[in-house]
Amino acid sequence: MRKIQSPRLAQLLMQLRFTPVSKRKKQLSEAVKLLEIIQKDKEYPYEFIYFRITGHQPNSGRVSEIITGEQLFEDLRIFISKLSAQVADRIDTLPEKIYRIDELANTLGVSTKTINRWRRRGLVAEKYIFEDGKKVFGFPQSAVDKFSHANPDLIKKATEFRRLTKIERKKIIKKAMDTAAKTNLSRHRIIEKIAQETGRCRETIRYTLLKQEKAEPDKITFKHRTGTASAEEANEIFKLYKQDTDIKDLIKQFRRSKSSIYRIINIRRAKAILAQRIEYVLSNEFLQDSAEEKILSSPLNYKSEKKLAPSGENLTDYMKILKDTPLLSREQEAELFRRYNFLKYLASTSRTGLKAGSALSARLKKIEGYMAEAEIIKRMIIEANLRLVVGIARKHSREPSIVMDLISEGNYSLMRAIEKYDYIKGFRFSTYASWVIAKDFAHKVPQETTRTEPEREESIKEVIEDKRVAQAADFEAVEYARRSLIEIIKNELDERESYVILSHFGLTGSLVKKEKKTLQQIGEELQLTKERVRQIELVALQKLRQLLSSEEFELLTE
Repeated sequence: MRKIQSPRLAQLLMQLRFTPVSKRKKQLSEAVKLLEIIQKDKEYPYEFIYFRITGHQPNSGRVSEIITGEQLFEDLRIFISKLSAQVADRIDTLPEKIYRIDELANTLGVSTKTINRWRRRGLVAEKYIFEDGKKVFGFPQSAVDKFSHANPDLIKKATEFRRLTKIERKKIIKKAMDTAAKTNLSRHRIIEKIAQETGRCRETIRYTLLKQEKAEPDKITFKHRTGTASAEEANEIFKLYKQDTDIKDLIKQFRRSKSSIYRIINIRRAKAILAQRIEYVLSNEFLQDSAEEKILSSPLNYKSEKKLAPSGENLTDYMKILKDTPLLSREQEAELFRRYNFLKYLASTSRTGLKAGSALSARLKKIEGYMAEAEIIKRMIIEANLRLVVGIARKHSREPSIVMDLISEGNYSLMRAIEKYDYIKGFRFSTYASWVIAKDFAHKVPQETTRTEPEREESIKEVIEDKRVAQAADFEAVEYARRSLIEIIKNELDERESYVILSHFGLTGSLVKKEKKTLQQIGEELQLTKERVRQIELVALQKLRQLLSSEEFELLTE
């Protein structure tokens, strides 16, 4: 079974492990009730989910997580499964009939595959302990009755299903062969025609022909091929599509229908989007209703002519290229970073719940548009700061060939700095980027062979001074982040866990002088063994790893 996708819902499940069994059973019942009312085409804030399951509001004042109904439905199924496993009852202690999956299938006259399909449609299954002592999925009579009442047509269709006889199967295959040979109808139309003539459902006809094609590939020749494309074929289709090959040519070359070609392309596009790591600095401004109109209203006017990797050129030629590069004012810089992070925020939220197999082209185009514009802005920021890289590279070496290599390395450091820069804090990007680039150079420059002693000392002084400037500008922001971290710890952990974390990681003192305590000291204060304190700390850190961003967790453990 897959994992719960929502990190906060997964964290809630972990927290419930420490609550009494009676309380967990009540919350399990509420989770089942919530599953029954979820609509897959809607979105739900985490606060609503938390309240429906636990009966009270979460303490955290952090930005709400919005979960799509489709994702929440799947997550709740897993949540119910895992929580019911923790509090599983013996079936002989329960007042109603509990069916095993095979027992329910026999009772209703359907297959176990059908029962599993119904589970994805809302039939609730929980873990129970049966007579043989095994803890497996069971279906309460009340849950079966509710599902049957809500889906009468589905139940009727499944129970009335009749397998094809050999004679019926042969007739269907012959009809398909004759129709494909005498007409230019597509595979879809042929299946539809046979379904109408035989009174069988389309899926039965489709499956019968698919099975026949696999057994005897040359017996039925449809206008278009069917079945899942191989990885090599899908890669080739997507590659040609990106090279602007016409869709008609792809249909002809690969003998697939138009819908099949687009489906293959969209799956590849969706996988590419899902594989991207999208990081951004979140601002409360992004959550306002008019944010998109306010932030993206003005168009971008940009034409790139600069080179980011000066390999093969000498420094003089490269500087001529950069001579006319416009620099950004503080206001322009702030506006670009604001827009850049907002676009990535939109892309990240738009891909929430995205599934490669069912992604719509319009949704993919929207996300790709956000990321494409974000890349344009990133290039603008890079090009405006290329001379900064050159200046820092020159401070680290006088040898032209070394300087050119450093510029190439420094440009990549500049790109990484853009991803990490927090524009909300107010200090200039050049200050932060200078420190990042200089720090990277410190690990890469062969200083003993390229620099004189006075030059090395002067460079070290400059780097230290840059770092001091950045630290001074950032001190207030770091202290604010530290206070927020303490607040999260106090709100999300119990009193004992909170005390262990705050004491061991020195969050009880000031930012300048941290007051850290050893596990032994904390154990003596709480009258616990050192090993017990360590166990409490590990549980607390597991909770915090789910709740905190990577930057917040790094601030805690540094």
